[in-house]
Amino acid sequence: MEVIAIANQKGGVGKTTTTVNLAAALAMIAKKKVLLIDLDSQGNATTSVGLDKNTLEYTMADVLLDGVSLQDAILSTDIGLDVIGANRDLAGIDVSLAGVPDAPFLLKQAMADAKAAGKLEYDYIVMDCAPSLSMITVNAFAATDGVIIPMQCEYYALEGVADLIATIDKLKSINDALHIRGVVRTLFDYRNTLAQDVSNELERHFGDLVYQTSIPRNVRLAEAPSFGQSIFTYEKSSKGAIAYHKLMNEVVAQTKAK
Repeated sequence: MEVIAIANQKGGVGKTTTTVNLAAALAMIAKKKVLLIDLDSQGNATTSVGLDKNTLEYTMADVLLDGVSLQDAILSTDIGLDVIGANRDLAGIDVSLAGVPDAPFLLKQAMADAKAAGKLEYDYIVMDCAPSLSMITVNAFAATDGVIIPMQCEYYALEGVADLIATIDKLKSINDALHIRGVVRTLFDYRNTLAQDVSNELERHFGDLVYQTSIPRNVRLAEAPSFGQSIFTYEKSSKGAIAYHKLMNEVVAQTKAK
């Protein structure tokens, strides 16, 4: 089982779009058993797969704070993707976890308990982290095998991710498996000279960690969430769908290479 966190403390970089469509590609195209965990109180990943975030019985807040088992929070979707949804219940979790013993490890323990009970039999768990370095993001990093960082090729892109990289390095002390699995260029405009320059800078800075696939700025990708659909349900022939299919192939190839 591979556990992947999708994270960037900067909003608007295609983080949730990447989480949803990578998870959907793994489930729908690669036919993998996939669990998507929404850890962002905005709940955009939840609504992007057709779930109503306002009627969720449980979120990760119930798992981390109230002892609800991870498996009881899992919902199924009609695309073969399992989901633990999110809503505003996650918003105050940092305050609630203040002073809680082993707070950074609550998600990791919940996963371990579910796995021991035979209720966490997935090929991939993909987590949509909040655009902040909050305690719930720390929980994700403590439980993950690797982090995928979506980055828009714009000015200050590298500066914006510096705190995230520093946090990942710091948290290796509590999770020695933690590493940057890859960097994916999102909202990419091939005609834009600045985007090309920043892309080249990302490759110089991150080297082979930069995925070969770039996700283009695409109208269909922007429209799909409002219909509660992944790009593969909404418009599987679009440039966005083709790009996320290619990205998924790279992620699967990484798994096979281990």
